[in-house]
Amino acid sequence: MPKGLFYVLSTLFAIAFLAAFFYFFIRPYSYRWKPCYGMKAYGVCMPSGNYVHGIDLSHYQGDIQWSQLANARKGPFPIQFMFIKATEGGDLEDNMFASNFDSAKVYGFIRGAYHFFNSKTDPLKQANFFIENVKLEEDDLPPVLDIEQKVDDEEMLRRNVKIWLNCIENYYHKKPIIYASYRYKTRYLNDSTLNSYPYWIAHYYVDSVQYQGQWKFWQHTDVGTLPGIKENVDLDVFNGTMDELLGLTH
Repeated sequence: MPKGLFYVLSTLFAIAFLAAFFYFFIRPYSYRWKPCYGMKAYGVCMPSGNYVHGIDLSHYQGDIQWSQLANARKGPFPIQFMFIKATEGGDLEDNMFASNFDSAKVYGFIRGAYHFFNSKTDPLKQANFFIENVKLEEDDLPPVLDIEQKVDDEEMLRRNVKIWLNCIENYYHKKPIIYASYRYKTRYLNDSTLNSYPYWIAHYYVDSVQYQGQWKFWQHTDVGTLPGIKENVDLDVFNGTMDELLGLTH
């Protein structure tokens, strides 16, 4: 191969490689490095709007220093609520749930519990496992179903999700909340029945939620930093007033 042609092809390959690297690995996270034109808190640029702020927790955050975390209830973006992982599938309880759930109550946070849905496990088994492990009180937020796993049979997924939701609503007498990413919701959960549930949309690296349907909560980042928590934490907002948030607890 002539040297000139070799250099041209090498250059083209390098350009293609750098372009692909940027598109797949840099571009999706570029929002993290955008200038913050609003107010910054907890290590990130906060969404503009009159939202109520909160977080969600699981064992990934490790041991939490709750007396320090309680300081986040003050300031321009006070943390008022939190969702705590309780269960996953049909037999896995988050090993920090009991401690986190009790501490949230003690330190005055509005609390809720969520279940991570396993698409390969019987939905009734999952619902009953959640019920066995989560004792909600009257002033707690409704149960949340976290749905993230990609599936081949979308119709079966929607059918099984409805089974879990119906069982949980019948037991707790509160309409459950569905957690899903913006893309997952629009692809897998586009259903008239499922659209009637309140949604908690995960959508990062954007200035606002692009989902056009009704949503109650927005998980806007997964790299928040809070006092008393060593690991990064998801930050959320409620799309309404404090009174409206409290209204979900009844």
